[in-house]
Amino acid sequence: MNGGLRVTVCLLAAFACAPEQARALDLSHEIAQMYALKDTPPPSAQQMTICYGFVCRLRAILHFTPADRAELGGLLARGRATPEAERRAVAEAVRWFDRRAGRMVGTSRRVPRADFRSGDDDHNFDCFDTTRNIVSLLLVLNEWKLLRHHTVDDPSFRGNLLKGQTPHNTAVLKERRSGRQWVVDMWTTAYGQLPDVMPLETWVMLD
Repeated sequence: MNGGLRVTVCLLAAFACAPEQARALDLSHEIAQMYALKDTPPPSAQQMTICYGFVCRLRAILHFTPADRAELGGLLARGRATPEAERRAVAEAVRWFDRRAGRMVGTSRRVPRADFRSGDDDHNFDCFDTTRNIVSLLLVLNEWKLLRHHTVDDPSFRGNLLKGQTPHNTAVLKERRSGRQWVVDMWTTAYGQLPDVMPLETWVMLD
């Protein structure tokens, strides 16, 4: 291929991908800052970063295959009838991600509520990791137009050491019809289990 043709092909490829990349960057300020904090790229329709090892110290790129997309599409199709059904479907999608990540990066031995005391950082997620991973997955599902009843909201934080409540954050969905916020929290559950999905106002009161 001569130089001129090579440049033309590259430019055409760039223009073809530009709209999809632009959609992937259509993030709230808080979510954009979340990725910028650790210098990790936001997800696209084709891939996302898996954070693990605590505070995104270790990373891997999950490239979504056609089979991945078909499986996730099938899971979310079960939730199209109602917001409640969609939240159950999202929980199944998070469990799918947990198993997929476990095969890729060895987090299949992770434990619930992992922190430095677990003694196995390289095979665990802390809540910093799980928040970023779930937000990324939800953004991908939204990009694929699989979320009918919810939007991806900014992550939420809780923690009041004076009251004995330890710091913790999580991903959040907002129900389109009611505006109610629902957390999707996998840090509190073990490998292969469904994440906790509950109203935000309930979650912020827990320890």
